[in-house]
Amino acid sequence: MDRRSFLTKAAVGGTAAAAATTLAAPLYAQGKRTLTMVTTWGRGLAGVHDAAQRVADTITAMTDGQLTVDLKAAGELVGAFEVFDAVTSGQADMYHGADYYFVGQHPGYAFFTSVPMGMTAQELVNWYYHGDGAAFHDELGEIFGLKSFLAGNTGAQAGGWFRKEITSAEDFNGLKFRMPGLGGKALGKLGASVQNLPGGEVYQALSSGAIDGTEWIGPWADEKAGFQEITKIYYTAGFHEPGAGLSLAFNREVYDSFTPTQQKIVEIASGEAHQWNLAQFLANNSAALARLQAAGVKALEFPENVWDAFAGAAQAVHDENLGDEIYKRIYDSYIASMKSSSAWIKLSDGAYTAQRDRTLG
Repeated sequence: MDRRSFLTKAAVGGTAAAAATTLAAPLYAQGKRTLTMVTTWGRGLAGVHDAAQRVADTITAMTDGQLTVDLKAAGELVGAFEVFDAVTSGQADMYHGADYYFVGQHPGYAFFTSVPMGMTAQELVNWYYHGDGAAFHDELGEIFGLKSFLAGNTGAQAGGWFRKEITSAEDFNGLKFRMPGLGGKALGKLGASVQNLPGGEVYQALSSGAIDGTEWIGPWADEKAGFQEITKIYYTAGFHEPGAGLSLAFNREVYDSFTPTQQKIVEIASGEAHQWNLAQFLANNSAALARLQAAGVKALEFPENVWDAFAGAAQAVHDENLGDEIYKRIYDSYIASMKSSSAWIKLSDGAYTAQRDRTLG
């Protein structure tokens, strides 16, 4: 499974690697480097592109231009789902994206975006920074020649946009629905025909009828995408991404070539982008939902029998992957941390906000 050795050998002599070496030589001599970041996001996609631009700009500013990050949005150098291979092969220096797009490389990557019925944003960073999360992210990276960091978070994502209301799990049977990652695999177990589309392609697919419904992120990003122009049925809580992390991943040889100071700057810039981006989504969602509702959008919740079906399908997907030794170790650590974090959050934040909102009226 030593894909790093294979990819390193495959890249030697490649035209992209040769060109990069030639162009970079004078910059290295001057102590300055221009690094190419590719992303899974279309340029301007609300929130997610902002997170990529934020971390790129912060690295450039904090290194005083010694590391200048040149951001290429999806399709500008490689396609949205090609960024992983572009970075492991040396065609690009780093990517910003959602790691659950790369479960084909290893299903364990899903945990660093989100898994169905998994962690909230707060629970994720508890595990990542004060549990085993970062170490597991690094372990997967060693296999593929990457060094990864959390660098964004959407918070809890909405259940999505539908052409008709969902009253039972049977309503998913035959439904053409856009949902990536393990959440999509779980929805497939309920009979949905699951599509994995880059964000920049979702509006057209929904508008044309190529898909019957879609999840994207939440009210603010969804409003910006314009899905309310196509359908007015919107489920505000989803099972698939309760706290979706975004990742910054470097080609490991590129990262190892940085000075210790530059490596620390990358770490700090990534963490700052995570918190800034999470706050960006949460600060904008309520006002956006109010505007959507004023425009006729029906904000709905899935019935409990559907949530039960979601939970069963999610566990079935995990069970299929537990035979993989790395996946099982990540899963066991993740679930233990989630249960521990949830036990206190429910008794503290959960109880407090329920009473606060009750007394405020």
